[in-house]
Amino acid sequence: MKTHNTDASRGASKHRLPSTVDASNSRPRSPRAVHGQSTAPAWEPMIGKIQRVPLREVWRHEAYDFTSWLQDNLDVLNEVLDLNLESAEREKAAGSFSVDLVAEDGSGGTVVIENQLERSDHDHLGKLVTYLAAFEAKVAVWLVADPRPEHTRAITWLNESTAASFFLVKAEAIRIGDSPPAPLLTVIVGPSDEGRDVGKVKRELAERHHERHEFWEALLNHAKARSKLHAQISPGYDTWLGTGAGRMGLAYNYVVNRHEARVELYIDRGKDADSANRAIFDQLQARQDAIEHAFGAPLEWQVLEHRRACRILSRVPGGGYRDTAERDRLIEALVDHMIRFEAALRPHVAKLTVS
Repeated sequence: MKTHNTDASRGASKHRLPSTVDASNSRPRSPRAVHGQSTAPAWEPMIGKIQRVPLREVWRHEAYDFTSWLQDNLDVLNEVLDLNLESAEREKAAGSFSVDLVAEDGSGGTVVIENQLERSDHDHLGKLVTYLAAFEAKVAVWLVADPRPEHTRAITWLNESTAASFFLVKAEAIRIGDSPPAPLLTVIVGPSDEGRDVGKVKRELAERHHERHEFWEALLNHAKARSKLHAQISPGYDTWLGTGAGRMGLAYNYVVNRHEARVELYIDRGKDADSANRAIFDQLQARQDAIEHAFGAPLEWQVLEHRRACRILSRVPGGGYRDTAERDRLIEALVDHMIRFEAALRPHVAKLTVS
């Protein structure tokens, strides 16, 4: 995390933190003997300790003192955020609310700044987002005395999920010895390329879920008009949608990916059922010729390596859920395949002998 500390005020007061190494604040070391001879005294620096100062002792009033100070000392914030903020204005109206500071960045974009000299809360987070929208800003900065973990996660999520840049900055005041108090600003959360990449992946996943749900909804509506097999199934968000085949552990599944689709009989009777799954598969494969003749085309017979399940499937050409131009034709082909597939397998599934 990036931190910055500087003088508590500029202009009239020019006090700075004392150097941690100062000859006037040093003490002589004890003389040391070298080969039996004494050496001249050496100087040992006096190292001070940082002390936290309550923010309200430095800035008694958030709006009149801290916001006013920050308006005159934007360079403090610029250094910690690596921005070039300027032309800050106080208490600009956003509906019935007033944002603490509105500034411009180096490219002329609007930046909103919300100050809170106490523990972060939902009210100020809501205001920050409101101000961002009201001023059509691209950057939002929230300075707080004590950022809650849930608000840290919220700002991280906003950076991942929106085009705006959000900064959560912890504000503290410190001194060393009898020095004047100085601000210490620490970036808790800020925008990053990694965060943008994570957000992009999340949006793509959400988009895929939405597209699959739409696809399944359309397929089920079409299938219900032709078959009762999946009539009681609701559209989901996964790549597959299935219904029971009348025997435990057997399911007739539609499977659709971005650019491919298939129908299948999936065989999985659960944990420790590897041998039972294989026994069912072997019984059906023994009738392969009859099943494929009834279906009207060859099928794929797969014992899934490193998995306990087996499956029998037929691929359906024509794309997947992302191929929207071919969606209606693909859905019709999938339903047709499933009807013929289930009809070809049904009498043989009914004759299975399973312990």
